Amino acid sequence: MTKELKNLDDVTIRFAGDSGDGMQLTGMQFTSTTALLGNDLSTLPDYPAEIRAPAGTLFGVSGFQIHFGSTEINTPGDICDVLVAMNPAALKVNLRSLSDGGIIIANRDGFNDKNLKLAGYASNPLDDESLSKYHLHSVDITKLTQNALSDMGLSNKLVDRCKNFFALGMMYWMYTRPLEPTIKWFQEKFAKNPELIDANTRVLKAGYAFGETTEIFAARYEVKPASLKPGRYRSITGNEAAAWGLIAGSVKSGLDLFLGTYPITPASDILHELSKHKNFRVKTFQAEDEIAGITSSIGASYGGAIGVTTTSGPGMALKSEAMGLAVILEVPLVIVNVQRGGPSTGLPTKTEQADLSQAIFGRNGESPIPVVAATTPADCFFGAFEAMRIAIKYMTPVIFLSDGYLANGAEPWLIPPVSSLPDIAPKFATDPNEFFPYSRDEKTLARPWAIPGIPGLEHRIGGLEKEHITGNVSYDPENHEFMVRMRQAKVDRIADDIPPAEVDGDPNGDVLVVGWGGTYGAIRSAVEAKRREGKSVSHLQIKYLNPLQKNLGAILANYRHVLVPELNLGQLSRILRSEYLIPTIQLNKIQGLPFKSSEIEEKIDEILSREYAHELS
Repeated sequence: MTKELKNLDDVTIRFAGDSGDGMQLTGMQFTSTTALLGNDLSTLPDYPAEIRAPAGTLFGVSGFQIHFGSTEINTPGDICDVLVAMNPAALKVNLRSLSDGGIIIANRDGFNDKNLKLAGYASNPLDDESLSKYHLHSVDITKLTQNALSDMGLSNKLVDRCKNFFALGMMYWMYTRPLEPTIKWFQEKFAKNPELIDANTRVLKAGYAFGETTEIFAARYEVKPASLKPGRYRSITGNEAAAWGLIAGSVKSGLDLFLGTYPITPASDILHELSKHKNFRVKTFQAEDEIAGITSSIGASYGGAIGVTTTSGPGMALKSEAMGLAVILEVPLVIVNVQRGGPSTGLPTKTEQADLSQAIFGRNGESPIPVVAATTPADCFFGAFEAMRIAIKYMTPVIFLSDGYLANGAEPWLIPPVSSLPDIAPKFATDPNEFFPYSRDEKTLARPWAIPGIPGLEHRIGGLEKEHITGNVSYDPENHEFMVRMRQAKVDRIADDIPPAEVDGDPNGDVLVVGWGGTYGAIRSAVEAKRREGKSVSHLQIKYLNPLQKNLGAILANYRHVLVPELNLGQLSRILRSEYLIPTIQLNKIQGLPFKSSEIEEKIDEILSREYAHELS
């Protein structure tokens, strides 16, 4: 049967099944292959919050969504065109995300009586016409996997774990993706177990051949490469990018990188990635708790390395006292907070932006810390690098904010030439005759960095307030106020050393949409859609949250309305109101999921329609 080949500008696919069905692995392999073909892409891994949830239950569903195309892709897609559902629970949880007329590929073998009951289906949706508005393809994925491996003598459990690659093979056929990159990955991943290489390769090819030979698929699709800026690209997740940005910062500064940390979702992958790169003078220490993690990193910075600690919201709470210690010590330190749903343990595998107030204000006393945030998975590289630069130049702890959506999501990353990264030049004290621990650089107000053990540079720093210049313990009230104001002035001066805020769109108009962190893609897509309609809408994404960029107030004053979408209850909005006395309009979402661009578009339309009605009245 001849299959029609159709060209598409973009496609959104969602793989969904039990947490043990390998949907994240399947999605990442599809992502890596798609990146190699030159498509632009954005992904959304969706992990279950329940650890080891019972198989077949709604709260045990794991999903992976990828939006790829021949045009610029900024979001993982509001709705998907294809849903691969390995069982009834995966179908039920994700059906609302499928477009009308979309394609469902269901593993019929997973739709047994037990799984149907666990998912709350009274009848089998594959047979009762309830899915009639979709293009349903019911495939015996488990059985066909078993047939492909029937002569290998593998255990039923091992055979069952291969079925995700049958689904992947079908998707590779349907969207004209090559098998070779995944087969190469099998060979590297299972180099010590040739049997697994053979089994997974067989199943992948069987899925591809099924698409080629079955009559249920009348068409396959081609998505041509995107017109990306020339250069060398790779697919990268936010956590990988953050780890590489930290390494780049340590290499450019010539300092050893020490990571003292305690594993916590969704930040743990930064530890895993850094531990692979000891050749770059990286040392990783998995501490017994969050406090030991950050204090070991403070010790590393005191000793002349660059200390880093990684965590999420609950860990930030535990580290707060030690962050205050780093502030008064004035040592360089990078604290990476990969935000997740809270409070407390909250939603450990879901995304949120609710730690901004904690990052800026969440310590006792006057403890100013610069705060930098990434906007996309690839931008986590530059955000982490910038945090390193500021920490070393200004002798201060710096908080780098990411979030679960950025950390686990992936996109193509244009690898920058090393020469394009700014130099980072730590200034160590060398002259014993002119050394005082709290003397100041005239421009940055940074104190000198003295390595312990150098004759003549003996000094004392600690948690008790220190006297200006000498570093002696001081309880003098005027000195305390002076030092508090000095530490604040040092952070304030960073505003002179960061680029001005830039607006995407007109420099003035009806609506300015202001975001920070991982809202970038959804805001950009929404604003571009409204501008194509001729609406007066612009976009500003804030990367520097403390201190704010010096031209920000002047920009905000140029627009009639300022809309601030956030995955919290309005933390940036409150900061902008208090700092610039502007009446911001909030758009808040706290569901553990990123914004859809359509949600932001609807809010823009609401603002503009109110404006139009006001003008008529």
